[in-house]
Amino acid sequence: MKLPIDTAGMIFIAAGPPEAVVDFETKTAKVDESGQPVFGLQVVALVDGGAEVLSVKVLGEPKGVGQGAALKLVGLTAQPWAMGDRSGVAFRAVRIESAGASRTAS
Repeated sequence: MKLPIDTAGMIFIAAGPPEAVVDFETKTAKVDESGQPVFGLQVVALVDGGAEVLSVKVLGEPKGVGQGAALKLVGLTAQPWAMGDRSGVAFRAVRIESAGASRTAS
């Protein structure tokens, strides 16, 4: 089950540039059913005085997003998963956009 995340009041910053997701078995760039490439982005989520690093996947390469960029995550969802004795949460966004100002130090 995909759970929608209310991002109001959250600040997101790109921890690095977006990277194409590679298929584990074929070692080629992963694409969805429609042929769109899947990209992953490490995102720092700031909320209520704390921070968490999330790995977020999105279809298509986010434009104008580099390390330190302030981000807007549109349609962010969380999906719990389990495989054997491993489990976690997969994050996916419909779209990742630059929110303007960069947070990188000069």
